Amino acid sequence: MTVSLARRELQRIAPGRPSAVTVGVFDGVHRGHRHLVAALLGEARRESLAAVAITFNPHPRTVLRPGSAIAYLTSLEERVELLQSLGLDAVGVLAFTSELAQLEPREFLGLLRDELDMRLLLVGPDFAFGRNRAGTLEVSREVGEKLGFRVEAAPMLKEGGEKVGSTAVREALARGDVSRVTQLLGRPFSLRGPVVKGDSRGRELGFPTANIAIGLDHALPAYGIYVSRVYVRETAYEACTSIGVRPTFGTAERPTVEAFILDFDGGVYGEELRIDLLERLRGEERFENTDELIAQMHKDVAQTRDYFRSHGDPADA
Repeated sequence: MTVSLARRELQRIAPGRPSAVTVGVFDGVHRGHRHLVAALLGEARRESLAAVAITFNPHPRTVLRPGSAIAYLTSLEERVELLQSLGLDAVGVLAFTSELAQLEPREFLGLLRDELDMRLLLVGPDFAFGRNRAGTLEVSREVGEKLGFRVEAAPMLKEGGEKVGSTAVREALARGDVSRVTQLLGRPFSLRGPVVKGDSRGRELGFPTANIAIGLDHALPAYGIYVSRVYVRETAYEACTSIGVRPTFGTAERPTVEAFILDFDGGVYGEELRIDLLERLRGEERFENTDELIAQMHKDVAQTRDYFRSHGDPADA
């Protein structure tokens, strides 16, 4: 059944001509992923092939190690959008299940060869897939020789001796180092979601916020206050965003993401917002009373304005 579903998805995105293919999770679509896709596009152009990326969902680790949790850097929708923006001819999503994980390399690669007319498989240097990760680079090349496609490995992208990868992004995010995250991703880390009703405490304090709903499996940075850019219906606004459990008012059951949009008084309830995190101002704190909190919030907003004065208008970004 799983093979049938995978085959249908591959048939749906088949470009109708011989293709160069890359396969992976691509969570975050960071600079390492973009480096791989750029290499794929280069090879595809040289050989007059269509360029195709296949992403797995959910993350294979959640299937291969039951009970393990993954905090995704991007939602599946964002992942596909980001991959499509790189100039690929097709992007497909394969449901990663225990059945798919048990396929022998010959079976899985055969699917790609048959349905996408794959002539080239381009992967990272540490690529392995299939039952017991038997589909190594060497095994894949042996299969390719028999089925009529070649397998190449793109060099790993490193920066300062460190691999530009999802692990590095998550580590920087856990520290709240969103400047480093921006370097690794090649763009600011974003949170996207609909504006939902909060407890109106921000409005009572003089700082009305837009609270967005975030999936439980979405990665968050270290709790704190962040200079941010909020997109409302494609228009960018300066903002100061709080991420955390609001300890001053009793720890919340789950983290909240609340953006105070500077110089904005429009209605956003129900709107889908994108919040780009640009710089961490401070960690989350517990204040003894609301007067202390309000005083600090004024400082946070002043620092946010200073940031944008020194970094230019958001509309120019």
